[in-house]
Amino acid sequence: MSVAIADRLDVNMTIFGVEIKQLNTFRDERGFFREIVRNSDPFFKDCDFGQWSHSKMQKSVVKAWHYHHVQIDWWYVAIGEIQVVLFDNRPESPTFKNKMVFKLGETELYGSETLEACVKIPPGVLHGCKVLSEQAHLFYITSMTYDPGEEGRIPYDSTLVGYDWGRDAIVADNDKRDIKPVSTRIPVF
Repeated sequence: MSVAIADRLDVNMTIFGVEIKQLNTFRDERGFFREIVRNSDPFFKDCDFGQWSHSKMQKSVVKAWHYHHVQIDWWYVAIGEIQVVLFDNRPESPTFKNKMVFKLGETELYGSETLEACVKIPPGVLHGCKVLSEQAHLFYITSMTYDPGEEGRIPYDSTLVGYDWGRDAIVADNDKRDIKPVSTRIPVF
C-alpha cells in the first residue's frame, strides 16, 4: 500500500491480503491517461486472469456481501464514487474480523478522501459497496471466469459485519439471501 493511501486509511483496520495500488494520473488539456494494472504489478503478478467486467450502478445501489472461495477480485472505479467495505471472514487470518471502509472514485470531483486506486480483494474477504455519486462505473478483473458455485453471499444487512448501508439502500434480491459456495476447489490464501 502506498504511503499516500496508508495516510488516509485506519492502519489498525487493515486486512491481510488486501492490497491497494495508488494510481498515477497524467493530466493535460486533452484529459488524462491513467494506467490501472500491469501483469508485473506485485499485487497482480503470478495471478491468473479470468475475466474483466464493468458494472454501471445508480446512486444508493448497494452490492453486498459477496465472497469467493478461490477467486481474487481487483476493483477500480473509473467514473463516480463508491463506499467500499471489506470484512475479513477467514478464521485462519491474522486480521480475522477486521473491517476496512474507504471510498474509491474520482479524487478530482469528490475530494482527497476518495482514492484513485485499484484494490485487490482476496478469497474469503467479504466485500460490498454503495454508490455515493449519481452513478458509478466499477471495473473489475477476476482471477477466474464467473462460477456461481464458487461465489458466496451473506445478506447485505447481516449482523456478522455490522455495517449500516443507510435507509436509502437499493438492494437486489440476491443480496438479501445467504448463498454458500458449492465449489470443491482448494482455496488460495
